Amino acid sequence: MKKYIINAILTTALFIGGCTKLDEHVYDKVDVSKFLTRRQDVITDFLRPFEHAYWSIQGNDIFAVNENSSDEIGTYNRQGDWQDGNYYQRMHYHTWTTQDNFTNGAWTAFYQGIVLSTNSLQDMESIEDPTKLNVTATELADFKAELRTLRAWFYLRAFDFYRNIEIVTDVKNSTAGNKQSTPQETFDYIESELKAALPDLPLRAALGDNGIGRWTQAGAAALLARLYLNAKVYVDQDKFTDCATVCQDIINGKYGSYQLDTRWDAPFDYTNSTVNSETIYGFPASLNRTHWQYDGGMYFNAMTYDAAPLYCGFTDFNQANPKYALQPGRDVDSVEYSFTLGKPFVKFQHYPDDYRLKLYKNLGNSKREGMFLFGYLPYQHTVNGNTVTDTVRGNKGSYPLFIRDQVGWFLDAKPGQRIADKESDMNHADHNSGIFFLKYPLYPTPDPNRITSAYAEIRLSEIYYTLAECKYRAGDKASAASLLNAVRQRNYPAGSTSLYKTDGSQLTDQEMLDEWGREFFGENRRRTDLIRWGVFNSGTWWDKQPDADNHTAIFPIGRDIMGANPQFVQNPGYN
Repeated sequence: MKKYIINAILTTALFIGGCTKLDEHVYDKVDVSKFLTRRQDVITDFLRPFEHAYWSIQGNDIFAVNENSSDEIGTYNRQGDWQDGNYYQRMHYHTWTTQDNFTNGAWTAFYQGIVLSTNSLQDMESIEDPTKLNVTATELADFKAELRTLRAWFYLRAFDFYRNIEIVTDVKNSTAGNKQSTPQETFDYIESELKAALPDLPLRAALGDNGIGRWTQAGAAALLARLYLNAKVYVDQDKFTDCATVCQDIINGKYGSYQLDTRWDAPFDYTNSTVNSETIYGFPASLNRTHWQYDGGMYFNAMTYDAAPLYCGFTDFNQANPKYALQPGRDVDSVEYSFTLGKPFVKFQHYPDDYRLKLYKNLGNSKREGMFLFGYLPYQHTVNGNTVTDTVRGNKGSYPLFIRDQVGWFLDAKPGQRIADKESDMNHADHNSGIFFLKYPLYPTPDPNRITSAYAEIRLSEIYYTLAECKYRAGDKASAASLLNAVRQRNYPAGSTSLYKTDGSQLTDQEMLDEWGREFFGENRRRTDLIRWGVFNSGTWWDKQPDADNHTAIFPIGRDIMGANPQFVQNPGYN
């Protein structure tokens, strides 16, 4: 199955075409009895939605708005670069409108996945005798359960994004759109779908090395945990007890055996040849085919110009483009800001022996250290037959960049040199501004494992942190600290004082939120975490004042989507 998942990518990409249209009614024109004539047809049909799912983690600016609307990442106007009509500024300031591209794009991305999943599921449900197609009854039940789980994953993300969404369960016989369901109806639907799918899903042990990219019982249970963790936000119901039960079951092995990795970077650095111990669900990557987290819509553009080809030695994609950087923790005079939210690099520095704080560096033989790009980025090249050390520069001047945890116009200012221009905001940044990050390794072009790391959508660490939050909210700080330390210990040397005290006395609401930010930095969830902790709209962070109200906790449904279905009602607070 692993082979099919990887080899079906090109077929699937051709099937979905450009991931932007929902008005191509092709599904009712396929005679399934003629299309599904052999085992390969069934597998190809089953896999159609998965490549779109992988693309959708970053496509249509889903990653961009989830991160840029939070307190950890910014897309700055760098001397005219990334000004883009203040598109990214509106993300940061929570002033988006129904005409912003992502408001249509995210809906399209989610619902194309829902439509594709439903179409394949209905094809599977039409198979009366799977043995005629060389498919066992158990396999067919598994395929249907995985498609239901994948569809629930799409629905959960759309629910989190828009809240008032449409439930689609038939694409073969229905042509008219539906009214939006209430949040409670959608919550109940997602919950029921995941519970119904669970018994027919495989355990990871049964799949072995073929498990990458497959939904298992633990994957569906983890989605239930996500649903319950945010239930107070979604439907104003406290489901932390239910959430804790599911998480404990996952940790105890009820849904398969999983172990925490012993290196911080291991979940983000594994190939398609083996199942990672910590990754509950991941999308398999391939050097020559699909590797969406390495796309410019995500991590590849989280570094400065020439950092990829010169500093990292990765020349396959040519230059990067500095779209994403950490929001600053210090003003232009290097004084730490007084607000409590944001300041992600400063939050890491609260525990200075953190391995992740090292400057990112490729070590050879598919190994690296560190997670951040900062300071000068030296590289070596040959000039007139001699090896010369140089430093990465930007595109706005010949001076070497000194990347810092600040935003402003530093230009050729040396480290520690104070500048007269004190302005620091979304529209006043240069190419020295903001620490960059490489969570997934970018190995040199000769390395066969460059850009092959699978994308870890659900990690066992998330289950530990989710259970820790449930324990913390129940007043059991000691258990919360123990769960967090079980993961955190790999981030620090043996015997480090950075681990939490066993009584959990260091844990506060802010520290819990900070720790979520450290462990899951840049993993497409910060906005959701801020909303759950009640600070997304009321909080203050760099160049961001509290919102006038909390209607921006959900996004508007794009103008084009609203125009396509006259039954839709726009989300409150938007025109």
